[in-house]
Amino acid sequence: MAKNDFDCTTLTPEQRDARLALDVERLLRFGRKHKLIKELDELVARNTLLDLLQLAAPSETKPPKEDPATPAALLDEMVELAARKELFDGAVPQYRINFETRLMGALMPRESEVCKKFHKLYVKKGAKAATDWFYDFCVVTNYIRTAQIAKNIQWNTATPYGELEITINLTKPEKDPKTIALERLQPKSGYPACMLCKENIGYAGRINFPARQTHRIVPIELAGEQFYLQYSPYAYFHEHCIMLHEQHKPMEMNKQTLAEIFDFVSQFPHYTCGSNADLPIVGGSILSHSHFQGGRYVFPMQKADIALPMKDVRYPGVKAGILNWPVSAVRLVGRSSQQMQTVANNILTAWREYSDESVGILAHTGDTPHNTVTPILHYDETDGYILDLALRNNRTSEEYPDGIFHPHKEYHNIKKENIGLIEVMGLAILPARLKEQGAQIAEILSGQQPNTSRKEGSNLAVHADWIDALIAKYGTALRPEEANEVVKKEIGIVFSHVLENAGVFKQDAAGQQAFVRFMYSVGFKAAD
Repeated sequence: MAKNDFDCTTLTPEQRDARLALDVERLLRFGRKHKLIKELDELVARNTLLDLLQLAAPSETKPPKEDPATPAALLDEMVELAARKELFDGAVPQYRINFETRLMGALMPRESEVCKKFHKLYVKKGAKAATDWFYDFCVVTNYIRTAQIAKNIQWNTATPYGELEITINLTKPEKDPKTIALERLQPKSGYPACMLCKENIGYAGRINFPARQTHRIVPIELAGEQFYLQYSPYAYFHEHCIMLHEQHKPMEMNKQTLAEIFDFVSQFPHYTCGSNADLPIVGGSILSHSHFQGGRYVFPMQKADIALPMKDVRYPGVKAGILNWPVSAVRLVGRSSQQMQTVANNILTAWREYSDESVGILAHTGDTPHNTVTPILHYDETDGYILDLALRNNRTSEEYPDGIFHPHKEYHNIKKENIGLIEVMGLAILPARLKEQGAQIAEILSGQQPNTSRKEGSNLAVHADWIDALIAKYGTALRPEEANEVVKKEIGIVFSHVLENAGVFKQDAAGQQAFVRFMYSVGFKAAD
């Protein structure tokens, strides 16, 4: 929206305030165009912004005609001018983000108005119309940070399981030393209890907690429980949404959880819905608050084929099979929600107590449980409900202290974090450091730079063994563009091995035979 065609460092205080006052009018114009505010709301919004920016009076200059999709560029300009005015410490990235959110918060409708609009659209025009509106609302309010999301680096890699999707995540700014120092000085706060709690709506934020003045949620009931639907501000895929429980209570995986997932997809059949597992290591990053994730997206896992069709004669309406997927998964397909839930719960209940020491699976260590599932559900008009149940085990050992079914140490240079729901489905979320490191490795493979990974202090030291293997495989005379593609391909291959590490039944004969034994124990047989 705003082109940085001027150097704000050269502005006098008067010129800076004049520019800010005009930017207020431009932001208000954007708000009117996108129906965030009405005529009388504009007066309140203007005065709120003038107060935030410490401006004595509005601009008398008419704002230019412009039609941006989001206010991101204009907000960037306003934040920079406000920082020059020393309204906050502009050297701290989190303060910049929080101030920007505060500015946009002046144009936000009340939570109750958003809920009323969503419900009205759902009743009159259906689920898709309601989510289309809500998603667009979150984009135009800059709650969903599309400008930052666009910076992510993405590609696909062919594997024996189909194409996996790789993302180097550049959306969230890395913490700088000043931010880390300020975080240490922050008093401990238990409010909001976590980033998923409904109390986040309108929260001002702090150095170690994001501002949420632009955050809105809508209530939905799932299997008799109160949940809220929201979108992820740093979406990993299209219309990445989160369904959070009204109460701050731990993640669970049981019959009720399955019922809630099926209820969501029945209400929003154009969305996939899944849940992280409920145990550490194989669970997500927020196990303290019960929630699901979903979106309008087809994941690589959903494109995978059945490797071995199976059936349970007690439930003729449900097709089943072992999926051709690196994370051990069972697929169920059927039109009856209740019958699908029954079969899924049978698998979950059996898996909770299942052990097979021949392949390293123990259900318990003393009273500590190890087995759980990661469920992913979507609806297909032809086949009905399609549920993938990924079997998980979080046991550790002396050899694998981070987790036996967790990324192994030889792959930590690419991925060492937990393999949660999104990555189980074949979408890798990899650290930002790989952008620069990958480019440097490509320069080694193209002979543009020497291999310095073994030198003390090298930022490539974590990749030293991998780089040696790449040089042995490809040499150091690749064309630069070819070297870049090789690095991307090999990162994708490493991710496929990481997913294989997470698989409880390995891809060899012994592992797949053990998988069949488990399915037989539940009551399944090979299909005719």
